[in-house]
Amino acid sequence: MESLKSLDAVFKPKSVALIGASTAPGKLGYDILFNLIHGGFEGPLYPINPKADEILGLKAYKDIGSTPAPADLAVVVIPARLVPGTIEACGKAGVKAAVVVTGGFAEAGPDGEALQAALAEAAKRYGIRVIGPNCQGVNRPHHSLCASWPLLTSRGGMAFIAQSGTVGAALMDWASEDQLGVSVFVSLGNRADVDESDCIRYFNEDPDTNVIALYVEGVKRPAAFLESLAGARKPVVILKAGRTARGKVAAESHTKSMAGSDEIYNAIFRKYGVHRADNLEELYDFAKILSYMKKPAGKRLLHISSSGGAAILAIDEAEKWGIPSPPPSQALKDRLREFLPPHCGVSNPIDLTGDAITDPGLYARVIETSRGEYDTMAVIFGDPIHGASRMVTNSELVIFCGGADVEREERILMHRKGIPVFPNPERAVRAFSRFFAFEDGKARTAETARPHAAVPLRLMPAGDAADLMRKYGLPALEAPLAASAEEAVALFRKMGGPAVMKIASPDVPHKSDAGGVRLHLAKEGEVRKAYGKILSSVRKKLPGAKIEGVTLSPMAKPGTEVILGVITDVQYGPCLMFGLGGIFTEVYRDVQFSLLPADEREFLRMIESIRGYPLLAGIRGQGAKDVPALVAAMKGLARVVRDHRGIDQIDLNPVMVYEKGLAVVDCRIYTRQ
Repeated sequence: MESLKSLDAVFKPKSVALIGASTAPGKLGYDILFNLIHGGFEGPLYPINPKADEILGLKAYKDIGSTPAPADLAVVVIPARLVPGTIEACGKAGVKAAVVVTGGFAEAGPDGEALQAALAEAAKRYGIRVIGPNCQGVNRPHHSLCASWPLLTSRGGMAFIAQSGTVGAALMDWASEDQLGVSVFVSLGNRADVDESDCIRYFNEDPDTNVIALYVEGVKRPAAFLESLAGARKPVVILKAGRTARGKVAAESHTKSMAGSDEIYNAIFRKYGVHRADNLEELYDFAKILSYMKKPAGKRLLHISSSGGAAILAIDEAEKWGIPSPPPSQALKDRLREFLPPHCGVSNPIDLTGDAITDPGLYARVIETSRGEYDTMAVIFGDPIHGASRMVTNSELVIFCGGADVEREERILMHRKGIPVFPNPERAVRAFSRFFAFEDGKARTAETARPHAAVPLRLMPAGDAADLMRKYGLPALEAPLAASAEEAVALFRKMGGPAVMKIASPDVPHKSDAGGVRLHLAKEGEVRKAYGKILSSVRKKLPGAKIEGVTLSPMAKPGTEVILGVITDVQYGPCLMFGLGGIFTEVYRDVQFSLLPADEREFLRMIESIRGYPLLAGIRGQGAKDVPALVAAMKGLARVVRDHRGIDQIDLNPVMVYEKGLAVVDCRIYTRQ
């Protein structure tokens, strides 16, 4: 808590010094001072400029040590090479925090990295909390602090925290234009000190903040990040950039931190109840609705509209998100018929038609009459409806589209009352769905991340891998090694019945691609012939591969093929993978991930979340498959990686799932050398 308290000097300073204040309009040193003044900051402001006596009507000081009293916060806009020494001077002068706007640090190459390290070392030595460097500053309207640009002063409940200054400023600009405002805008920049985890923890305790929205490219401290998410009582919305291969490279270059695997972040956000936005518009919409709309008791949605088309779009979107739009009871229909014109529809939607333009009061009467039968009413003003802002509260889902100047006027009036308004049905319903995204709750305890350095991997021999799986309760088929055709035949005699032969080589993980698998071997001659063909094929396709021989296993009976595995993320440690399996795993990509350790509820959610789940639940006369056996296998895998920290990856594919039990047909385990 003490480290959180130290951030008060950043977000609630009593005095501010601007190091690099300028007399020239258009320069950041001038514009930020202008914004501090005109943003209404109530404490002392100290422009620091050795060549000026006065700037914007304020007395200027030669250096940070010359101010009448130590400033709580120093905003730094001087050349990068001067910043480490300036932070040192701030420490000696008693400054508690700094916002370093200046760029040219870690994002600029080795010399910049050295400057940033010197900055961070000086700040740590004096206990100075630092935002930046290479950032767009901080805007805290509730404290009348605009140490940023542009000058925006609207106060609200949304905290916007961004690793990109421009992205964060755009979100704040939207909120200001909508007159909803924000509780804070923080541009994190290079995060030499304060990072996303600090901000989540701080604004989780901030009384002015209702929702915490972040634009994130990479995470600086994985363990602290998970801890901050686990402790968040307020909704957290994150737009995680760097999802594609090219975007990941750009994000890592931009922030000098790991962008991370997108699948891993999906698993983390699901585990800790984070609302994931796919784009800036969703980040804003999700934050807006979670901050301002009253949470409904349930999902049942009644659509009230003057536009039948807009209502249909809303119903389609609601259906997509599993939000029911049931018809009204006969009693409600009868009450509505008492005052609605005969041509107005009274199913769901309630279609007020163009009559709502000449008689806007129809909206208010329908809303009042329908209260109690539905959890929420989606009120769609599809025309210029005068007085719309007087008819709704923050308990309704409000959409205003097609209303021209009247729409713009009424939307602002609603926003001033704290009622969020959306410009089309799809955006509104998509945002509304966030209320039900985590109906089964979220994990409340942060697991300790197990990051590791990237190192060379070794493929464990197939027989050893199968033995390890069986030790932990996973029924893997035996895979003894045969170093010659005769040894393979001898193994076949002991085994009896149809067999499968696979190449044994640490250099051939994908055996089928190299021609290294033969199925349904029923005779000794077939075994001997298969041995020769496998070795010939592998040597031809992978001439440099080290070949140890082949393994022989009994043929598993057909079942539903799934894949189970573990991947170890560089930042977050082991994650369980589950999905449809077999040779088309990479084609269908129907997989789910869960950060380990995890509980049975999370394992079940993974199983039920794949698109192919109906194959396990039982369709077209087929019996349901043994889901408890799958859960038990997942628990076993979790124990394996808990007990064997050297394991980097496990790939069990396919796993045959039956109505009773399962069989692990193929095991690949990679260990860190």
